[in-house]
Amino acid sequence: MEKLAFNYGKRQLTLAVPDHATRLEFREPAVTVSEEKFLNNLKLLIGDKNNVTNVAIVVADKTRLCGYERILPWVIEALQETGVREEGITFYIAYGTHPRQTDEECRISYGDLYDQFRFVHHDCEEKGCFTFIGTTGRGTEVKIRRDVLSADLILTIGAISHHYFAGYGGGRKLLFPGLAEKQAIYANHRLFLDREQMQLAAGCWPGLLEGNPLAEDLMEIHQMLPAYVSIHALLDSSGTPARYFFGKSYDEFLTVCEALDSCYKVEVENSFDLAVVSAGGYPKDINMIQSHKAIHNAANLVDDGGTLIVLAECVDGVGSQTFLPYFEMGGRDGAFSKLIEHYEGNGGTALAMMEKTERIRICMVTALSEEICLLMNTEKTTAERAETIVAEHPGSMAIVQNGSMLVTERRKHPE
Repeated sequence: MEKLAFNYGKRQLTLAVPDHATRLEFREPAVTVSEEKFLNNLKLLIGDKNNVTNVAIVVADKTRLCGYERILPWVIEALQETGVREEGITFYIAYGTHPRQTDEECRISYGDLYDQFRFVHHDCEEKGCFTFIGTTGRGTEVKIRRDVLSADLILTIGAISHHYFAGYGGGRKLLFPGLAEKQAIYANHRLFLDREQMQLAAGCWPGLLEGNPLAEDLMEIHQMLPAYVSIHALLDSSGTPARYFFGKSYDEFLTVCEALDSCYKVEVENSFDLAVVSAGGYPKDINMIQSHKAIHNAANLVDDGGTLIVLAECVDGVGSQTFLPYFEMGGRDGAFSKLIEHYEGNGGTALAMMEKTERIRICMVTALSEEICLLMNTEKTTAERAETIVAEHPGSMAIVQNGSMLVTERRKHPE
């Protein structure tokens, strides 16, 4: 047996695992961030913008940080060198449908600039602040904040990550759904549902854009948006930015996606009887909604009827008021019918969770209550009990110490 440390919230839990277990690991990106390099690239990205007086800087919320407290002062420096005045700069926090952060959480996330500059907390239900810019071929009526669209310069800053149904998070998602109207967001998210098969759309998968109806809808929305520039972050497994990419087009977004895949997408030969996974610690396991990303990735490793042990603290609880009610609708069919009728909140996440618990056993080492775990058809357990399950397991086993980062796909063999 070997003792391994698993991140759990802001601390670590140690479990003994057998030597024969398969440890699935990714390649850490090399850290190449420097202030000089960042400023040079940003100035090239912005170019000669002497006529710019109104700048909109779009940032992610606390669940998707990318070194903001370090780099935002550099961004301000570069903008002010082009003549942009402090009062002409507004930050927009792209919550999408996520709940608003506290001021203290914002100071931790964005640094001292939070008290110096104007930060707009996006509310997807705010009346009168959205502009309709078009309807996609799949029927999404796209509505974005009017004040952002009227800016002379729009700059999005965020980390690129694998997303469990949109393919990739960050990039184009900062403006939509990040700063979009609630029903427009849900119209796009509803594409996660395959109405004909009455199941989740097969193409909606981490790291997949082509054939992904939701991702293809997002690409069409991107083409409707006004020109904007972007800073994309590639993070290491601890959440530290390893590299920043600067771009003006969808092609640069795709370049960062390829870089992400080269580090965090792993091919596997077979599935396993048992998998043990950490969601990656805080903030990746800040709540159940964020922890589900690791569950979704790791469940792909487990055989039908197998067991998945998940270490996810969820210090902020579930993270959504619209998640748990779907588990009280008479099972997956009832939840699916409700979502088809009226998509809301994290219903797609709830449905994805139901599909997993129908197929495999999920045991959670978590701060969530036993009642919540039972409602989700999972088992609340302890680290000690999880270690016993591992020690007594006779079959194949996979170990993933950062499940939110590791995306797996089955290796294709020539016929």
